[in-house]
Amino acid sequence: MTVHFVGAGPGAADLLTVRATRLLAAADVVLYPGTYLDPDVLTHVSPTAELIDTQDLDLDQITEHLAAAHAAGKDVVRLASGDLSVYSALAEQTRRLDAAGVPWDVTPGVPAYAAAAAVLGRELTVPLVAQSVVLTRAQARSTAMPETESLAAFAATGATLVLHLAITRIGALMTDLAPEYGDDCPVAVVYRASQPDELVLRGTVGTIAVAVAQAGLKQAAVILVGRALEPERGGESYLYDVARDRSVKARPPVG
Repeated sequence: MTVHFVGAGPGAADLLTVRATRLLAAADVVLYPGTYLDPDVLTHVSPTAELIDTQDLDLDQITEHLAAAHAAGKDVVRLASGDLSVYSALAEQTRRLDAAGVPWDVTPGVPAYAAAAAVLGRELTVPLVAQSVVLTRAQARSTAMPETESLAAFAATGATLVLHLAITRIGALMTDLAPEYGDDCPVAVVYRASQPDELVLRGTVGTIAVAVAQAGLKQAAVILVGRALEPERGGESYLYDVARDRSVKARPPVG
């Protein structure tokens, strides 16, 4: 049998893909991150399936469950919060499965930063303001960041920043960002985007740390920083410009 890694999205039960819900309904075993999911996500799972909460398990223990389910001929889903392409430990888990000869595949999910942007009603790439989005994280009690990926280096680009796993260090991070972005640069913190206890805090580089401290946020929050969050800023896209030549001859050749 195949181990299905499935992105559970930001946690809401109705933000899973159709493929994800089909895999969950067919699974005999489901491993899920209880810390980050709305419990309603598990309503997509068959009532006869075995549920395993991974919040207190290490990667070796998780792999043992996946390999054992495979050996028993059971369909197994490994749910991950958000999307598997970022901060999901997919690389570590699949290396272990490859070594054990266990086949696997990946079903993407709605990433947390996209859910946060949707809550805010903001595009993160606004013409003439920001055309790049940097997804990064803070380092505290976690794996070391590569030396070339300092927050200061990313800040120098002026891109829209999305900070994961960083809420407990938001004060220090805003201090680091202030020289490039300015104290008045807009910041939004979205806690548990799309879930029943969702919370949105808006402020600036100079004020957001106080708001986070007052709210007592410790986890499951995404921080967005950048001028693209200001609705009055920005130009208009050339793609939709009324003056753009849309004739066939104006289109670049293919190939």
